[in-house]
Amino acid sequence: MIELCCRNVDAKIIGHENGLELEKEFAAYKDTIASIIASLNQRKDKPGQWLQWMNLGYNEETIWYVKEYASMVKDRFENILVLGIGGSALGGVALSEALLKPYWNLLSDEQREGLPKIFFLDNIDPDTMSGLLDILDLKKTLVNVITKSGSTAEIMSQFMIVKDRLEKELGDNYRYNVVATTDKRTGILRQIAEQEGYKTFVVPDDVGGRFSVFSAVGLLPLALVGIEIDPIVKGIKDMDLALKNTDINENIAAQNALIHYLLDVKKGKNLSVMMPYSSRLKYVSDWYVQLWAESLGKNKDIDGNDVNIGPTPIKALGVTDQHSQIQLYNEGPNNKVINFIRVKEFDNTLEIPNIFEYTGLNYLGGKTINQLLNAEADSTRVALADYQRPTVTITLPKVDGYNVAQLLYMFEVQTAIAGELYGINTFNQPGVEQAKNYTYALMGRAGYEDSARVLQEKMGSV
Repeated sequence: MIELCCRNVDAKIIGHENGLELEKEFAAYKDTIASIIASLNQRKDKPGQWLQWMNLGYNEETIWYVKEYASMVKDRFENILVLGIGGSALGGVALSEALLKPYWNLLSDEQREGLPKIFFLDNIDPDTMSGLLDILDLKKTLVNVITKSGSTAEIMSQFMIVKDRLEKELGDNYRYNVVATTDKRTGILRQIAEQEGYKTFVVPDDVGGRFSVFSAVGLLPLALVGIEIDPIVKGIKDMDLALKNTDINENIAAQNALIHYLLDVKKGKNLSVMMPYSSRLKYVSDWYVQLWAESLGKNKDIDGNDVNIGPTPIKALGVTDQHSQIQLYNEGPNNKVINFIRVKEFDNTLEIPNIFEYTGLNYLGGKTINQLLNAEADSTRVALADYQRPTVTITLPKVDGYNVAQLLYMFEVQTAIAGELYGINTFNQPGVEQAKNYTYALMGRAGYEDSARVLQEKMGSV
């Protein structure tokens, strides 16, 4: 199981001005946390609560269909192209980068054991899109288009371009190169998929995009490149069982949620830095940024009061960002809590040869890069404590499907608990919808004509 160490948040370590008296705070919030955890688990099966993501690890039917389809198309395609944005892509990116061999797409067919390369087209930059589509052999590419509504302008514009190219190359048979992940019953993509005869998977009801990583949204791309699904599912289930514990002293998601909440509202530390010391976990930070920002950044609480709250997430990578951000974190505004992710056991051990014995570098010779990386993590954590900066450390036994699934599921539960503490709706995103509606208006979508006229006036000459 993954572990959480929060001693460097305690006032005993970093002082009362910047730290928390954790023992007292845990005792003070014990009943509140127990009530929140019990409530989340009681409400998770109720429609409209947007908590169905808590059940995804137990959805045996979806898991079976994902594995069956991956087996059916095995050896048919050289590339997997995922069309998605935000919650449709970030989870798949995070897990595939963590669980595939590094530089997967640069490995030879033999090194990949005949499994396909995978590409996530998660933006609509025309140069990037053109560059990728120009190098992919679309005849040998399976396209997974992911959008629940089927009306997301960015994803559907991508798909319209790709579909047009596929049809020109393959004719009517192009449909066998498309698999759609969308709403079970309604929406534009569901309609298109049924008309065109695409294989489809479902984005479940009451599961927001940023919480959808363990549905077919995230699991299907992984299975298509040969990543084993069963260890991921076991990791979710084991962590879910652990996080049902209503005792805050035994529940790491509740502990980290409360720590972040109290450091924000009591100590003014409203920036949450996610800093894994593993390049394979780099994109976990990207996924966390959306989860934390979109869930907790709200201008209204559940009673309709103006609150304009939400901690700002920041992504970083150890040790890279020790050389770009830590100066600010140590000596700049003391308004952050830094989350370190540390890995006990790497897949590889890389020894540093003792070849500069008389240059002052001999202390490195005979050590390993593994030792150096974790020494960097530990020393940075201690240095931040010296500057009275709060940090928490999450430790993974190793980077594999079981442990990474635990990590992501823990963050999801942590986010849900934090939202309850803030008293906001964790699962909506009205600020995102406003920009989407403005985009529809600017692009001439029917029904948005009045908005378009108002927008043109607001924009002026911009």
